[in-house]
Amino acid sequence: MLHKRIYHGPELEELEAGNSRICGVERVSRRLRCWQPYYLPRPDNYSSIALGDNFFCGLSQPLGRISCEGEGLARVPSGDRYIAIAAGSRQACAITVDNDVECWGQTQSLPREKFLILAVGEDRSCGVRWSNGTVVCWGNNNNFSLPQTLKNIHFTSIYAKGPMFCGVATRNYTLYCWGNENFRSGVFAPFQGLISQVVMPGPCRRECPYRPLSGSQSLCSNQLMICDLKRNDGEFPNNRAQNSKNKTWSRRNIAFLVVGCVGTFSLLLVISFLIFKSHCSCRVHDSGRLDDTRTIDIPKLEKRLCTLASLGNPRQLMEFSIDELALATDGFSFRFHLGIGSFGSVYQGVLSDGRHVAIKRAELTNPTLSGTTMRHRRADKDSAFVNELESMSRLNHKNLVRLLGFYEDTEERILVYEYMKNGSLADHLHNPQFDPLTWQTRLMIALDAARGIQYLHEFVVPPVIHRDIKSSNILLDATWAAKVSDFGLSQMGPTEEDDVSHLSLHAAGTLGYIDPEYYKFQQLTTKSDVYSFGVVLLELLSGHKAIHNNEDENPRNLVEYVVPYILLDEAHRILDQRIPPPTPYEIEAVAHVGYLAAECLMPCSRKRPSMVEVVSKLESALAACLTAPKTETVSRSNTY
Repeated sequence: MLHKRIYHGPELEELEAGNSRICGVERVSRRLRCWQPYYLPRPDNYSSIALGDNFFCGLSQPLGRISCEGEGLARVPSGDRYIAIAAGSRQACAITVDNDVECWGQTQSLPREKFLILAVGEDRSCGVRWSNGTVVCWGNNNNFSLPQTLKNIHFTSIYAKGPMFCGVATRNYTLYCWGNENFRSGVFAPFQGLISQVVMPGPCRRECPYRPLSGSQSLCSNQLMICDLKRNDGEFPNNRAQNSKNKTWSRRNIAFLVVGCVGTFSLLLVISFLIFKSHCSCRVHDSGRLDDTRTIDIPKLEKRLCTLASLGNPRQLMEFSIDELALATDGFSFRFHLGIGSFGSVYQGVLSDGRHVAIKRAELTNPTLSGTTMRHRRADKDSAFVNELESMSRLNHKNLVRLLGFYEDTEERILVYEYMKNGSLADHLHNPQFDPLTWQTRLMIALDAARGIQYLHEFVVPPVIHRDIKSSNILLDATWAAKVSDFGLSQMGPTEEDDVSHLSLHAAGTLGYIDPEYYKFQQLTTKSDVYSFGVVLLELLSGHKAIHNNEDENPRNLVEYVVPYILLDEAHRILDQRIPPPTPYEIEAVAHVGYLAAECLMPCSRKRPSMVEVVSKLESALAACLTAPKTETVSRSNTY
């Protein structure tokens, strides 16, 4: 198996992965390092860490106290009596000095036993018993348990990710996995969960605090050994710091083993992807950007900033200090983190005058990147920063998120926006924790966003092409008015005086939203934004993401799935099932939106409507919907 180094920072003692980020603890300093997105929470001296879908928990050393940041954890245990910690998707658990278990978040009923090691997955957990080293599992509404064939096996370590659990047997260091249907059927069925005959149950070390694992010297070279987590009496060390440190090593290495089990298959997928990418002559990022970005050196960036400054400050943008912005976000703390924009992380903050704001901060350094990649990435961030500052400094419309100010120096690029209380359209369409939107509200949001894009295309000279229209870039304020955001990829389009119909640019945007004509021929026009908006209309109708999994868990393109039903007048078969079907008054409006979406998604850009036509048709659809007796009150003002 080939290996690619992606981390270039200090040596790590522990490594954990959550839903959206990876964190590790530095061996010497015990500081926490996180990336994807890259951030550094407060510098606690951690002995162990655990990450869930949207939260982080750490066990401090040597006090044994737990601290957590993020969403979904209503109560965090207090006190200093903990020796180990683990986390799953939406819950976390810890082992006390008495080997009892405490859990918080979306918890399940716990077995009344004492444990040495815990592994927490998705709505389910497993633990290694303190009494004899065997494993017991629980959760999933009492429908999850350890397979019968594994109940008499003693484990030296276990680990979980999602619904899958893996553990290393104490007797012969074989790796067993369970919890995934693939291990009960197909090619794995005859092996009854056995994945590998001999694996490394931990790292090779020169010294052990208690004793080496029996037979582990044969797995290491240069007279190194793998350490046993238990003392001679079978208990976990009472020294909390040392105990948490040893458990961290075990859990980290089992994580590596789980990754190694699926590594070969993943490598084949990566190689296939690289061949495809090379064939298309474009670079694909995790964010979905398809931009073969040209580097921008510092002198050119300074020139663009000077040119922008020479134009004056028509919007009266405020130039903030870094101290004020750091104070507003508690040092850019993770608990204020909202998401990722085109050039960096977005944080919620409260300014000294009491205003709630959204702060976009470019991540210009990252320990996981090499020097060349870092320079290219910084050029991307700088370009996106200047693009957004240039665009927003001359735009003013009630359906565009308002830029309040900025901060810029050699190491920082920060933009400050008005705060949008109700989050993004994507949140309400795709996140089950949010209440689904009614059909009437969806039409209002579509009209607001269309008016914002129409302003960019028709009333700005030269016109602005957004290039990244998507549901996550349509934000909702306290009155549910929709506003278009994130202009990091925007470009000024040609005018009538330019005597050209398009811009010749490498494709950029987000997978599932990019205009296929623009992607294929690299000819950018305002109709590229129209196509992306058509995808958003399909999201409003179906509730599905632009790229989502079908019933067989295979990726599916929303356009290819939904448009054929619309053309067959069977749009009712793809409507969002989370809300009641449209009323007789709403069904006509919903049908009009379906036909409009199909027009926006025409393969030939010349056959797509302009945003003027889109706004007109959405106004007609909303008018038809509003002829029904009022069943809800929506406080909205006219968006024009």
